[in-house]
Amino acid sequence: MPGGQVEEGESLKDAAIRETKEECGLDIEVTKFCGIFQNVSECICNTLFLGRPVGGELVTTPECLEAGFFPIEEALEMVTWKNFRQRIEFCLNEELHPFYVEFSLSK
Repeated sequence: MPGGQVEEGESLKDAAIRETKEECGLDIEVTKFCGIFQNVSECICNTLFLGRPVGGELVTTPECLEAGFFPIEEALEMVTWKNFRQRIEFCLNEELHPFYVEFSLSK
């Protein structure tokens, strides 16, 4: 799940496209805005989109140690961070769109 910070003067959509290219080598077309997960305690908003590859070459990088294309159920089983799996599941369930999930992590 590519991610990162939005640069000054950059749209959320353009940031998603750039981060995907930087992290796994793929050029994507953003096809849908899905929703937002907000970590209130850390002042972080994660904006989630769906996209499809339109070019580039899938590669590994220091931020993407493994890369591949898998059936959805198999890919979900590979996700070890529970909150990432939840985000993917929300994105794949169009009945939830657009969603807003607020949470805080205890320190």
